[in-house]
Amino acid sequence: MKKVFADTVYWVAIVKPNDPYKPAAEQARQAVKPCIIVTTDEVLSEFVTLFAKGGPILREKAVQTVRAILKDPNVRVVVESRDSFLRALDRFSRRPDKQYSLTDCSSMNVMDAEGIRDVLTHDHHFEQEGYNLLIRAGRSGSTP
Repeated sequence: MKKVFADTVYWVAIVKPNDPYKPAAEQARQAVKPCIIVTTDEVLSEFVTLFAKGGPILREKAVQTVRAILKDPNVRVVVESRDSFLRALDRFSRRPDKQYSLTDCSSMNVMDAEGIRDVLTHDHHFEQEGYNLLIRAGRSGSTP
């Protein structure tokens, strides 16, 4: 079965009310079905952190979403290890001309290891590395 990677942008778009990327994220997800969604502990950590100041309702929605993701048989969450952290740090250090986050670097490493080229995101950093962005509509600056 086809695998696609889900970045933080995707998870935020499907959870946050009125997120400008929600329609594009939902459309992209429908377009790639059936598939296995691959994501990482780091992405989920970043996702929850983005809702830290969103108030109790959004915080709880973020927690419920992560718990559902972890139980979903169509989603595989790659566990962070010391080795994966160090490999992400190496990639980060090799890209001083880029503004990639450490989470982006970890995600790119997983995508490379899994042979994944399609990513549920609009983050142009992935495009800079040659990945296919599946979320194209909306606007920048989406935060909880």
